[in-house]
Amino acid sequence: MSPIVVLGAGLAGLSAAIEAAENGYEVTVVSPKPSERAQSVMAEGGMNAALGEGDSPKRHFEDTIKAGRFLADPEAVMGMANAAPGIARRLRSLGTMFNIRGDEMDLRAFGGQKTRRTVFAQSSTGKQIMSAVIQEARKYEFKGLIRRLSRHALSGLLLSGNGCTGCEVQDVYTGESLSLAGSVIAALGGMNGLFNRYTGSQDNTGAATAILFQSGASLANGEFIQYHPTTAAIPGKRILISEAARSEGGRLFCLKNGKPFYFMEEKDPELKNLAPRDVITREMAFLGEQAYLDLTPISNDAFRTRLSGTLEDCLTYLRLDPRKKPIPVEPGIHYFMGGLLVDIRHQTNVPGLYAAGECCYQYHGANRLGGNSLLGAIYGGIIAARSAMADGCPTGRGKVAFVQETQPTQDRLAMQNAMSSGLGPIRDKAGLERLVNTLERLDKSVPLLAKAIAISALNRKESRGAHCRSDFPNENSEIKNSVASANGREVLFSAREAANYGVHA
Repeated sequence: MSPIVVLGAGLAGLSAAIEAAENGYEVTVVSPKPSERAQSVMAEGGMNAALGEGDSPKRHFEDTIKAGRFLADPEAVMGMANAAPGIARRLRSLGTMFNIRGDEMDLRAFGGQKTRRTVFAQSSTGKQIMSAVIQEARKYEFKGLIRRLSRHALSGLLLSGNGCTGCEVQDVYTGESLSLAGSVIAALGGMNGLFNRYTGSQDNTGAATAILFQSGASLANGEFIQYHPTTAAIPGKRILISEAARSEGGRLFCLKNGKPFYFMEEKDPELKNLAPRDVITREMAFLGEQAYLDLTPISNDAFRTRLSGTLEDCLTYLRLDPRKKPIPVEPGIHYFMGGLLVDIRHQTNVPGLYAAGECCYQYHGANRLGGNSLLGAIYGGIIAARSAMADGCPTGRGKVAFVQETQPTQDRLAMQNAMSSGLGPIRDKAGLERLVNTLERLDKSVPLLAKAIAISALNRKESRGAHCRSDFPNENSEIKNSVASANGREVLFSAREAANYGVHA
């Protein structure tokens, strides 16, 4: 059995590590911070699983495909939807403290879905799931099958003529380098550090993904960046007001002639405030007015038993009591639907290199359905591990393909400002061309990854899901995936036909 290296200690990474360790493989989990600091801990609202009466994996599949505007891989999505109920039950058996109704896991409604399908643990679902999964991983650490390098960062990928044979990592405290042999599973999270207005972890800089991109791994659908409609500014980032708050009765409004105008209840009388996130974000952008989230209709009991985390966050960080006063909200970057190009087995175009979770493209298409991120991370991690075990590690003496360069602070800030400006909820040709020109002047590897995203957005001449072009307001009849690759300092772009889904708008 060849060893396996997992880059990332969040939910996707730990799921991959546990799956491999359960099968007797030796796994090294590499991360700059411990699992307790992973972005997965920050997930609030819940995880989708077709457990309710009248629901089914097929309906879950259809909602996911439609929310993603038919760009997600249908075979992969069907596999995820079919696995979801079993994953939820497994998490409960591991000790995840889901909310319970009777003897079963309670379900809440989430955006883009007409049925209650989302299991949850108050408004701190990610924290509860991660606590259970971390404990499970520790069993295999005790057995010597999982080894942790919890203060290490990727510095290079080892490549031979046959593919990826391992990676080089660096101790972030001492600077000491270490070479690790084996198949590599990237579970790196999103690319938050390319921007300056986001809800996720500041530790998810995108630097490791940039190394993999520069080393030959292609990027797919990078232009699809989900803006969550209900975020609020705090120093250094944005705080998320979970979709769970709207599931429990929260209402969005802006002021019109001095009176509340509940715009989503007029825009979408069926789904109302639980319309897909891209739909709500666009509506807020087109209105151009300050939006508010009114949680005052929600009972004290619901705050206590289902939204305690949301209440605590508002009181602590916003100095606002949502039981008495509406919350000023605006869209903020929340999730990256695009990422490293992988196939149904979660293998990248580089043999021996796999990817799972938010760092790869696969399940979410042009817009992620709320409640699918935790599920996609777990399921994707499991599939990536199974594929790595089945394939084994490519042979040959690997050499570091590319070494990450330090990005000057001034260039990083310039990149973040340009990306946040050019890749907002509404985009156009002039803004995207300015963005590309700015990034071309920042000659480092991280800006090259940013440039790949910008070029993908410039080349998608349509509005689909989270990618809204004011100069191309309609969806194209042809459904294509964007693919970007690095060629030295240049970005090569292509558009590839997407699959035929058998699901229609």
